[in-house]
Amino acid sequence: MTDMKKTSLTLGPVYYLWNAEKWRDFHFRIADEAPVDRVVIGETVCSKRQHFIEPHLAEVVERLENAGKTVILSTLALVTLNRESKQIREMAEVSEHLMEANDLSALAILKDKPHTIGPLVNVYNAPTARLLAGRGAKRICLPPELPFSSVKEIVAELPDIDFEVFAFGRMPLAISARCAHARSKGKIKDNCQFVCGEDPDGLPVRTLDRQSFLALNGVQTVSHACQSLLGELDHLVEAGVRSFRLSPQDCDMVAVAKLHRAVLDGAVDADAGVAKLRQLYAAAPLANGFHHAKEGAVWVARTRSLQAAWPA
Repeated sequence: MTDMKKTSLTLGPVYYLWNAEKWRDFHFRIADEAPVDRVVIGETVCSKRQHFIEPHLAEVVERLENAGKTVILSTLALVTLNRESKQIREMAEVSEHLMEANDLSALAILKDKPHTIGPLVNVYNAPTARLLAGRGAKRICLPPELPFSSVKEIVAELPDIDFEVFAFGRMPLAISARCAHARSKGKIKDNCQFVCGEDPDGLPVRTLDRQSFLALNGVQTVSHACQSLLGELDHLVEAGVRSFRLSPQDCDMVAVAKLHRAVLDGAVDADAGVAKLRQLYAAAPLANGFHHAKEGAVWVARTRSLQAAWPA
């Protein structure tokens, strides 16, 4: 049986617009209390938000590193302006930290320089992962929509690559050059007045018959449901996955990290862990449908999950 304790946790970048002090204090607490091994920081969704975090970036990096965390700098998920491309290029030239590519334009800049791949890059098969590794990728976080069968096959074909699975958080589904979040509040992107900051966990989107559907986060669209693979960690580890990503939501992420670490260490039963997670993050239903090759918003109970992983 594979030792689940030989695994690591990554805290992904904050996708949402939080005010500067909240963003800083969140990472300070992560540094001091969360059992995560690495933290990805930096603006990923909209370059207009960068000035909120820049005044605190250096002290956050220092606090995290003093706590023994590995810091990785995130790139934008969609580069549309020359200044954005220039910023990534300059960061790649001067930064001593690993960078995480979330866009193909960043891959061109980071070629042959050690880096990681974020879940926003579509790595759907082993040949793609092999190509990226050959260009300098040291860790690849697979997209949350991949079913377990695909994850298992990719990891089996490339055992020397450190693959990461998106284990918790609203799933990033799409990103656009336009800002539907601003438009929904009567603003335009160029004069958005940062209205996305009014929704620190995303703006709920409902269908015409009032069913919860998606959530807007500036130019990004995320799922309404929150992906949770807490009940599937054991067979993911058995398949060779060693890293698991927690994507920050507006909840107690220290407790979320501790819960995932406890389940991985065998200190908490997976079913009990899922019940606790529902209490920690009650803003959205948990979902694991993509993992089971079903609709992403559905929840597959653990007993059925085990049957799918190891059919009789």
